[in-house]
Amino acid sequence: MLQTIACIAIPQMAPFEFGVLCEVFGIDRSDTGGPNFDFHVVAAEPGAIPTKLGFDIVVHEGLDFARQADLVAVPAALIDEPIDDRVSEVLRDAVDRGAWVLSVCSGAFSLGRAGVLDGRRATTHWMYTERLAEMFPKVDVDADVLFVQDGKVVTGAGTAAGIDAALHIVRTELGASAANMIARRMVVPPQRDGGQSQFIQTPIAECRSDSFAKITEWMIEHLDEDLTVDLLARKALMSPRTFARRFRAETGTTPNAWLNRQRLLRAQQLLEETTFTLEEIARDTGFGAAAVMRHHFVKVLQTTPTAYRRLFGVRVAS
Repeated sequence: MLQTIACIAIPQMAPFEFGVLCEVFGIDRSDTGGPNFDFHVVAAEPGAIPTKLGFDIVVHEGLDFARQADLVAVPAALIDEPIDDRVSEVLRDAVDRGAWVLSVCSGAFSLGRAGVLDGRRATTHWMYTERLAEMFPKVDVDADVLFVQDGKVVTGAGTAAGIDAALHIVRTELGASAANMIARRMVVPPQRDGGQSQFIQTPIAECRSDSFAKITEWMIEHLDEDLTVDLLARKALMSPRTFARRFRAETGTTPNAWLNRQRLLRAQQLLEETTFTLEEIARDTGFGAAAVMRHHFVKVLQTTPTAYRRLFGVRVAS
């Protein structure tokens, strides 16, 4: 059970990524049915820890708590910043005893220096993936995902992906409802996990203009319908060709691809939170049939709806 969390403050860390870990794990949300973790910020040398933005964060605890924590997390820092040998030891020990280890953004370089990524698949911010692969040739670096889980070592890509990665651990340990509760309080989308594939593909971009925001909102509300480009174009008061061109410019993808992704997200939610049959979920999300929905799950998420529900579905009280 995930209860104790140690966030290691390291010199030249990024304050925002540090804040992501504090926000997900450090706030008591029990008043709204969410989790309350035993969260500690620790450091190899307690005191004023300099951040990469030029101000210090004062840390009062040494590394003792991290030696028995259920999760040891490392925020982003300057990629050329050396890591204290004592921090490396704590990270290696956490892996050896089966605890979770999480890095956010360039925090993967700290894990790499500790040696815990050797022989594992990992990721980091897209700007640094080539450098990570060069510095740590024993690491299988994946540049095309938001986060990677290999065993109980989780590496997140950019800043927001750190939230995704952290919520993934919460969901895996405590279930979908706990992760969703945290997400709602943070006013962020609940992370949509790739099930047994252990990674999340890059999400489809949100619309940038109000006009397309309205049409995409309408599409989400009518996922169970046959939403052709002709129909959507009429709804948007455009020709089909103009609509398709402008939709791609706004979202970075085609209307059909965007719809399929939204249908997958909705299907994941229903698999997590309801006991609807696969056929019911397929109809409600616009896939039409369970076989079609299964095809899209396997193609995009590298898992099946049944396997996804088994891993992340509602836990029925006995």
